[in-house]
Amino acid sequence: MKNKKQISNTPRASAVFLDRDGVINRALERDGKPYPPTTLAEFEILPEVPAALKRLKSAGFILIVTTNQPDVGRGTLKQEVVDKIHAHLTAQLPIDRVEVCFHAGKGLSDCDCRKPKPGMLLHAAKELKIDLAQSWMVGDRWRDVNCGHAAGCRTIFIDRGYAEELKQKPDFSARHLGEAADIILTQISK
Repeated sequence: MKNKKQISNTPRASAVFLDRDGVINRALERDGKPYPPTTLAEFEILPEVPAALKRLKSAGFILIVTTNQPDVGRGTLKQEVVDKIHAHLTAQLPIDRVEVCFHAGKGLSDCDCRKPKPGMLLHAAKELKIDLAQSWMVGDRWRDVNCGHAAGCRTIFIDRGYAEELKQKPDFSARHLGEAADIILTQISK
């Protein structure tokens, strides 16, 4: 008789995956489209974010930022700038991990980590033993919503009124991260 694989009864963790620009910090908007800050001086954490993250952390969620930073891959932004921003971000907020895709996109690169592909979420889930079905993806662009769906997470769209259409319907919509945290905390208590 072959050995049967043991099924672990260890509960798996739940996470909230967070897009960076437009969710955690103010995105720089030009012509109705969001852009990332290009210096630490331009990086501004949105006012509702610290309290929202504290509530999610207190509820037991692992907090993971997942961000496309294609300007690094395109050579228009130095990775050191992004690293400084992330060091500042993790020093100021209870973020457990930052997953970054530096690939250029726009047909210049093909990877599994650039949202809307779920690679960053799948990588973090494997490393941290996260139950994606009990986790959330919060973002302000269609790529975030599609990524969350592809990974099997519930999704919340932060509607910033950008000049772009959603390609899939999110599970919920919110005006900012504080409202998204309210939704998540209400849903887990049901």
